Amino acid sequence: MTTSTVPRHCVTTVDALTADGGIVHLRPVRPDDAPALSALYRCSSADGLRMRFFAAPSGSTLDDEVHRLCEPPTNEHQAIAAELAGSIVGVASYEPYDGPRAEFAIFIDDAQRGRGIGTLLLEHLADTARRCGITHLVGEVLPGNTAMLHVARDLTAGSRATLHDGLFDVAVPTEDEDAQRAIADRERHAERASLRPLLRPSAVAVVGAGRHPGGTGHETLRALREYGFTGHLYAINPHADTIAGVPAHPSLKELPGPVDLVVIAVPAPMVVPVLADAAAAGARAAVVLSAGFGESDGLGRTRQAELVRLARDHGIRLVGPNCLGVLSTDPEVRLNASFAPMVPPAGGLAVASQSGAVGIAVIEHAARTGCGLSAFVSLGNKADVSGNDLLAYWFDDPATTAIALYLESFGNPRKFGRLVRALSRRKPVLAVKSGRSIAGKRAGASHTAAAAVPDVTVDALFAQAGVVRAETLGDLLDAARLLTDQPLPAGDRLAVVGNAGGLNILAADAAEAGHLRVPAPSADLRQRLTTVAPGAAGHDNPLDLGAGATPRVFADAVGAVAASGEADAVLLVLVATRANDVSATLAALAPIVDAHPALTIAAVVIGAPGTPPTLGRRRVPVFDLPERAVRALRHAARYAAWRREPLGGWPALPDLDPDTARACAAEGLAAGGGWQPHERTARILTAYGIPLAPAAIALDADAAVAAAGRFGYPVALKCADPELVHKSDTGGVRLGLTDADQVRSAFAGVTAAGRPGYGAVVQPMLSGGVELSCGIVHDPLFGSLVMAGLGGVHTDLLDDRVFRLVPLTDLDAGRMWRALRGAPLLTGYRGSPPADTAAVEDLLLRVGRLAEDLPEVAELDLNPVLAGPAGVVALDAKLRLHPATGEPDPILRDLRRP
Repeated sequence: MTTSTVPRHCVTTVDALTADGGIVHLRPVRPDDAPALSALYRCSSADGLRMRFFAAPSGSTLDDEVHRLCEPPTNEHQAIAAELAGSIVGVASYEPYDGPRAEFAIFIDDAQRGRGIGTLLLEHLADTARRCGITHLVGEVLPGNTAMLHVARDLTAGSRATLHDGLFDVAVPTEDEDAQRAIADRERHAERASLRPLLRPSAVAVVGAGRHPGGTGHETLRALREYGFTGHLYAINPHADTIAGVPAHPSLKELPGPVDLVVIAVPAPMVVPVLADAAAAGARAAVVLSAGFGESDGLGRTRQAELVRLARDHGIRLVGPNCLGVLSTDPEVRLNASFAPMVPPAGGLAVASQSGAVGIAVIEHAARTGCGLSAFVSLGNKADVSGNDLLAYWFDDPATTAIALYLESFGNPRKFGRLVRALSRRKPVLAVKSGRSIAGKRAGASHTAAAAVPDVTVDALFAQAGVVRAETLGDLLDAARLLTDQPLPAGDRLAVVGNAGGLNILAADAAEAGHLRVPAPSADLRQRLTTVAPGAAGHDNPLDLGAGATPRVFADAVGAVAASGEADAVLLVLVATRANDVSATLAALAPIVDAHPALTIAAVVIGAPGTPPTLGRRRVPVFDLPERAVRALRHAARYAAWRREPLGGWPALPDLDPDTARACAAEGLAAGGGWQPHERTARILTAYGIPLAPAAIALDADAAVAAAGRFGYPVALKCADPELVHKSDTGGVRLGLTDADQVRSAFAGVTAAGRPGYGAVVQPMLSGGVELSCGIVHDPLFGSLVMAGLGGVHTDLLDDRVFRLVPLTDLDAGRMWRALRGAPLLTGYRGSPPADTAAVEDLLLRVGRLAEDLPEVAELDLNPVLAGPAGVVALDAKLRLHPATGEPDPILRDLRRP
């Protein structure tokens, strides 16, 4: 590597969680850190210094080390400091060593060892090194320095330590999929440690608990006492001895013992001083119910930033402000630190909501339907604790079997996607996402970007991560009832058994509209149904038992269907009449559904007020309308199908030249970015093996004729102005030109469609195959999306497109083209020759890798792409560059983006 005085990448400033749930501040070392670094070394133990310097260092050695660390950063020198409460407690750095390798060093304050701070420093150091072109961090470690050897080993399975001349030579790769998984594991464990004081506190204090009912603080205190919080509970009020039966104290400073969680319900200007008192009292978590922060004016936003900074400095996790509170139904805790008007039953559903009103609706619905909650967190302004934090906490929570989210925004959607994709393989994640814009108006004007509205981006994220996206809150709650406690369907076959033909038909219609099959029963099953239900109106699926079906007939028919193996899910539809006994029928059905615990079952009961919300010991959910039940079954079947799908892999793609592409992109950005000329676009795409039709740029008619002659007629003539989007709408394209005269006469009109001086692109006419489109659009929050769709002039009219976020797996690529409505065109529709779909998938993977490697590609539009038996080729390409800086990282542990 060439030494650089101006680094391409510098260490970022972040807050991160230590292994025990504390918060450490990581930042670049500054020249004015010299006194603090000197104190760090000089106050260290002799053994600590020996492990770092291999001998007792002299004063000049320490001075030289401090001077080295404080040098300005370059690509070959980076230094990171770790701070706690404003004091430097650790430092890590690297220096040039050998080619794309650099020597690293880490030093941690004696009192802070064992908390994972060294691991955090090495994670961030390796990430910065990777972005600066360094492939390995290497170092020498004394055999007795087991802590440092463990840090390197734990970072990734790819780390190597070999004994040489009495020292261990350690090599840590800077880019390693194993390292990414290890970081994710450590983050989840740290999140659980950091949120334990919030959701499993031993002592809670409510600050702002007024003496009179009705106030937020008073009602939250009452809720904690009435729900039976198992730990110590304190009220903070200088004007009372007891409030709602709870001992009161003048301030947090005067509590008789330590406190884990502080609930704050005081006016906004008083919240920061209260949090400072909470820190002094040793609190590790706070719930701020007060409003008047980031949701309000500029003063509120400033106040919120101060609040977060204070919390981070003292290792406090913060929920809110402007929130409803938190709740845990764990019988060992029984925490209701909220002012919600009711408490749900205990169960397996964990809920996080940005809206307090939505949270109340969820809790009320859970209480009414018997859908038990394990936890509820009202996120409010998400100043600190976010949905990502809670997903990490609930990942390993044995009490949580499903998770429901109401989201209005994403702080780090890339991390959300990575985390929830792993979580969804273990437990269902359901979400309602509001439809308002996330990324704001897009600056692009390509077909790809025009179609990638924010809601499409969220759909792509959820589809890849296995998130069950509900259209409405009611839809989410219905699906949660089925997914929290019931087994997943083994397939998409639904059997409907009921006593009302019309409702049975509505259920079947809803099922088939939702891509659930309602197959006819086999001859054996028909015979069995004829025996147990001879009075049924036919023995088909749906099975109409008739309004007068007795409880025994209903139960025997359901038992026959359940035992047949011909249904992956069963829907029971029961309508009350004067001629039947709903209670007796449900009592007869309960042992039948309990006898088939592996079969997905839902029930619908209509016309019987007071019907229990569940059926049997296994608590089969009972709905009030068949369409609601079918939608819930559809969500369950789709999620189950996603879980059965293999994850896919990231195949090695031959003939990639990312360095050339990056150099071209840097050249284009240096020239101002924006839409790139054809030559540069072609160089970038060719570097990734993306097949392009031959082309030549002609600045005048004579050059166009000469190029056409070289290619051979017929040819196409296209305006070369890179900012011209819809060329066919503006006269910027002429196709099928068969001789020099046609080329010469077409040149003026084609070039007039764009700006002067850009000329025209000349290409040979290619035909045959299916016209597709493919592209990239980059979102500053979500990352890059890859689009695949039908192409040509009908792209926008037909709107047959599919989006996926990078990174794309090999299976993602196949699923993309198969998801198109026009997919049959690629597989030999009505006798046409099938296209080379392997080449289509290879194109999508190459475009995806380009998007992943070069986030500076803000938009790419390949349209049309001809897909035929011999492969694929892009006939037209437009590419826009824009700097990609300050974007969230999906891997690194970082609390700065809640």
